[in-house]
Amino acid sequence: MLDYAYNFEMNWTKKQISILAIVAASSFFGTFLISSVNIALPAIEKDFGLDAVTLSWVVTSFLLSTAMFLLPVGRWGDLSGIRRLYKTGMVIFTVSSLLSGFATSGYWLIVMRFLQGIGAAFSSTTGAAILVSAFLPQHRGRVLGMSVSGVYLGLAFGPFFGGFLTQYLGWRSIFFMASAFGLLITIIGFLFLGKDEIQQKAPAKLDFKGTFFYMLGLVSLTYGSARIPQLFGWSLIGTGVLFLIIFWLLENRSENPVLETRLFTHNRLFAFSNLAALINYSATFSIIFLLSLYLQKVKGLSPRDAGSILVAQPIVMALFSPVTGRLSDRIQPRYLATIGMTMCTIGLAAFAFLSETTPIVLIVVLLFWVGTGFALFSSPNMNTIMSSVQKNQLGLASGSASTMRVVGQITSMTIATLFFAILFEKQAVEMVANPLFLKALRMGFVTFATISLAGIYFSFNRGKMEREHEK
Repeated sequence: MLDYAYNFEMNWTKKQISILAIVAASSFFGTFLISSVNIALPAIEKDFGLDAVTLSWVVTSFLLSTAMFLLPVGRWGDLSGIRRLYKTGMVIFTVSSLLSGFATSGYWLIVMRFLQGIGAAFSSTTGAAILVSAFLPQHRGRVLGMSVSGVYLGLAFGPFFGGFLTQYLGWRSIFFMASAFGLLITIIGFLFLGKDEIQQKAPAKLDFKGTFFYMLGLVSLTYGSARIPQLFGWSLIGTGVLFLIIFWLLENRSENPVLETRLFTHNRLFAFSNLAALINYSATFSIIFLLSLYLQKVKGLSPRDAGSILVAQPIVMALFSPVTGRLSDRIQPRYLATIGMTMCTIGLAAFAFLSETTPIVLIVVLLFWVGTGFALFSSPNMNTIMSSVQKNQLGLASGSASTMRVVGQITSMTIATLFFAILFEKQAVEMVANPLFLKALRMGFVTFATISLAGIYFSFNRGKMEREHEK
């Protein structure tokens, strides 16, 4: 620990420490809001009279807009300046958080959450690129680990303080607090983050035709899943797949694409690491969403008590992510990531056996287990992605990694929403009988464990990261 502190003080400048603090802080409050809202969902459902599927859109709308803008923003940042886009994102996030607190209906809240997602896309996709560009390659895993730790601290404090705020001040207070802290980070960012380097030549013009189909494809897939088992829902899903295929073909032929498809077809390390991230988030994101409903509905816990239990998983993530990030600077990240993916798979399978009589202690143990697995996976995997590209592709790599994360989160929520739509029809979660809810829970976790099992292959078979060729 002393050696770690010594290296921290001797090798990093005040500017580097400031950049790390700003990016980590914004990462913290972004995920703090996500996890806080998860714990407040029963209160929002009751306040606005929402059914189970519409309630899920309070979470999904944020993720959808984030996924829609991550890729174009990442590429745009490489060409026009990542710091400027980061500041823009923080302004959008702060204003939309404030407006969310004043929402007068569930649909108004969903729209404001959509705007929040756009702001999050601007700041999250450029944050990792700002960090990597400010630090030496040998410190890359360490600073990314610290940034990821900020993400997990947000996830950790979100359920606890979100439950406390919801119970004593109402769910709107979550958004007001997020807006206040967002304003603080925005001001600090404008004061200390600095400006982008002036480019010597005019940036190339991006071809956004493919991006149009990419955005339409995501919207069609996400909305279509909420309309299953209706024929209209399946038609939307088919249309979404078609739009994404068109997006890939257009990007493959474009001279200035938003997504460089060659990175996926000619860079196995980059491609498999991104696929592993997509699978991991698809399998794990809905854990907090489902358990929040389970603890409050089936176990009858208050928002505060449920949040106190759910804090177990992200706390472990926050504690171990810097450690695993630093380890990935010394040993091959794929070994750490594969162990982590395997632990997540086992934990997800165990959650499928939850019942009305499952001891709370066992749930906490499983949350610790999955949290440890996720920490072993996330930082080493991110280090691999950012180290597998050239320096002028850092924004694209960061945007790609963030896109895999958010598309995975959308996929996870889509799977959960699908089972809700099939089993609950248009009933509110509160009105569904416990055995039926537990059936949906079991189906969800079995599906997630199966998905995670496939991720072990990509995590292990990605190939070796050559440190002597750090970009």
